[in-house]
Amino acid sequence: MQDARRPESPDQVREMVQKGYTRVAEQASACECGTLPHATELGRKIGYTDTQLESVPEGANLGVGCGNPTAIDTLRPGEVVVDLGSGAGMDAFLAATQVGPTGRVIGIDMTEAMLEKARENARKSGCTNVEFRKGNIEDLPLEDASVDAIISNCVINLSPEKDKVYREAYRVLRPGGRIMVSDLVLERALPAEILQSVDAYLGCVGGASLRGTYLRTIAEAGFREVRITHEGRFGDTIGLDDPQVREAMDRFGITLDQVKDFLDAVTSLHVFAVK
Repeated sequence: MQDARRPESPDQVREMVQKGYTRVAEQASACECGTLPHATELGRKIGYTDTQLESVPEGANLGVGCGNPTAIDTLRPGEVVVDLGSGAGMDAFLAATQVGPTGRVIGIDMTEAMLEKARENARKSGCTNVEFRKGNIEDLPLEDASVDAIISNCVINLSPEKDKVYREAYRVLRPGGRIMVSDLVLERALPAEILQSVDAYLGCVGGASLRGTYLRTIAEAGFREVRITHEGRFGDTIGLDDPQVREAMDRFGITLDQVKDFLDAVTSLHVFAVK
């Protein structure tokens, strides 16, 4: 059984998330096809087209997102795009196709196992306009005003310092640059015993902010035109017969009705904003 105590400091949260996503990368690598069995089905549910799912390198889609940030706004040829928490590279590769050979995509991730997968995927696919850098999204390894667009998929929610993430995003964007983010928010406070679960953090829920708090954080970083372009129930993407869901129910002693009520409190958002 995993330790269910909530981490006490931002560094402890980041360490825990790193370990969790290292496991995800290792599990995917252990599969014969290089990805996880549910990844394609989840990809369709959260907004990717079959064409997009088929176009990315094998193993780039790990089925851990909550939306399709590349569908929020058009990425233009020649732009510089940054993917926060790029994982195995799914959204970075889709963005690279949109910006073309004159553009550039930079994926930022703090987990070495994910970076290795992403770089290998880039080599296998021959994608030369994308690179992957190690770094924390609260302290981006990028120059001021050097980026046209920032995308992110269910990652900022994992950060214990979301205000820093959005201030960093604002810093590295050029004037007029935009953010296109898929993430999760809470419609009401959740029970402490759920939020204190390590699994809840890795499922993008334990670190979730209330909707109003999350959107206010973006505005307070300096962004304008903050708007939600799409939203949906997080529960629609979660199978209640999933073994991990059942194991969590047993561990916390909660019923199926309680799980449904819990999922009703979680919303996936597509958020757009401009510097």
